[in-house]
Amino acid sequence: MYDAAGAVIATSSLLLSEFDETARSCTFDVLVQDVPAHESFYQVEIGHRGKLQLSAQEAKAGALSGSLG
Repeated sequence: MYDAAGAVIATSSLLLSEFDETARSCTFDVLVQDVPAHESFYQVEIGHRGKLQLSAQEAKAGALSGSLG
C-alpha cells in the first residue's frame, strides 16, 4: 500500500484463493495490517500491474476490487 504521496506504507501478500469454474476466474483474499489511518486515500498495487486508488473509508471497509490479466 502507498500513501497519497506515493510512499510505501504497508506490504502484504495474497492469501486464500478461490477459483470460479463458471467465470474461469480466481479471487484472492488479502490482509494488510498496520496501515496508518491518517490518509484521505490510499493506493494498492499487486505485482507491478498498476495502482488502484481507494478512499480511506473504502480501505477500512475492505472494499478493494480489481482485475489482473
